[in-house]
Amino acid sequence: MSGVRVLTFGCRLNTFESETMRSAAETAGLNNAVLVNTCAVTADAVRQARQAIRRARRDHPHARIVVSGCAAQTEPETFAGMEEVDAVIGNEAKGRVSTYSKLPDFGVAESEKIRVNDIMAVRETAPQMIEAVAGHARAFVQVQNGCDHRCTFCVIPYGRGNSRSVPMGAVVDQIARLVDNGYQEAVITGVDATSYGADLPGRPTLGTLAGTILKQVPALRRLRLSSIDSIEVDAALMDLIANEPRFMPHLHLSLQHGDDLILKRMKRRHGRDDAIRFCESVRRLRPGFAFGADLIAGFPTETEEMFARSLDIIDACGIAFTHVFPYSPRAGTPAARMPQLDRGLIKARAAQLRERAAAAEDAHLEKMARAAGTHSVLVEFSGLARTENFTPVVAQNAPRGQMALIRVTGRDTNHLTGDLVEQAADDTPSAAFVRG
Repeated sequence: MSGVRVLTFGCRLNTFESETMRSAAETAGLNNAVLVNTCAVTADAVRQARQAIRRARRDHPHARIVVSGCAAQTEPETFAGMEEVDAVIGNEAKGRVSTYSKLPDFGVAESEKIRVNDIMAVRETAPQMIEAVAGHARAFVQVQNGCDHRCTFCVIPYGRGNSRSVPMGAVVDQIARLVDNGYQEAVITGVDATSYGADLPGRPTLGTLAGTILKQVPALRRLRLSSIDSIEVDAALMDLIANEPRFMPHLHLSLQHGDDLILKRMKRRHGRDDAIRFCESVRRLRPGFAFGADLIAGFPTETEEMFARSLDIIDACGIAFTHVFPYSPRAGTPAARMPQLDRGLIKARAAQLRERAAAAEDAHLEKMARAAGTHSVLVEFSGLARTENFTPVVAQNAPRGQMALIRVTGRDTNHLTGDLVEQAADDTPSAAFVRG
């Protein structure tokens, strides 16, 4: 192979950072290389990364394989011990040109492969400017990194460090550049995005940032948030939800469970009623709002009654799109030392949660299909489009990578169906969208 190929696992923040890795490696002159940006959120995510590394070596026997990301940060020896891997670099260094310029100096011994620093010593997140997000019709923009909270199940703070924010001016400049390159929708990303600004002068909030973006980049058609913690949502963000049509009516909640005692043992900052009240408040402000959520099945000490409350929270909050995680003990976390449930029981409960989530998504699709109507959508390169509230819809002849108006005519198993009404005005596809 020639050039630089990036394999990305995990969150939307990793998607953004993969572009900074690609840009830095290419600027450094790295060639014939595979960069693997890993995720550590579950043991399965680490397993998938290891499988991909072995596959990459089979497919590209002469390429340099460089591993980074959260799993590389938290367990570098795991990857350094793989004969397929040439180098392991930390999260803080993966976006720097100098990191890749020094790759030829790496040795072959396991200890010499590792270039991972103390992530807890990092105090700032330097702005990273990218021109595109490869293969994506919407742009992901990092505004924050790290986390000051210590949920008992989560290893991510040890892979990302403490919370630190990108200054508002740098975020606005990044989004303006992406819009100039043809992107019409941007997604704000971070490890704990709702903590944005606490470390900056004046302590701006996430809502302040979002409002500033929309004011200062008027050509941006749509702004979304990735995963948020609802208990930290500020008044400015609620005002955008209620009054700003360019702020999309969809939020993905870091919910995790529906039982108060389990939430307490997880060291979450919200309770069951907090989550329900938040969803009800948002829907009062903006009917038609849709929610996604993360839920963990089989957390240590979870009883049948506790699990039932997690099943019920999907309906109580009106969650349309649920991401279910079977609990996975992560070394070094407090939850890993709690009484564990049988793996078979965890998998069974995860299957039940997915079944309930599928029923909720089906009900959401049915409601949207019955309402029909015309929706402004962004069409992805797969041909799948997303409505304002992130509901998937497929329409014949929709212009990929662009905005369009689609009239909903019905539904299929997993998405709405519709007819193209018209391509939205002034939409010029950017070649950056489909870059390798």
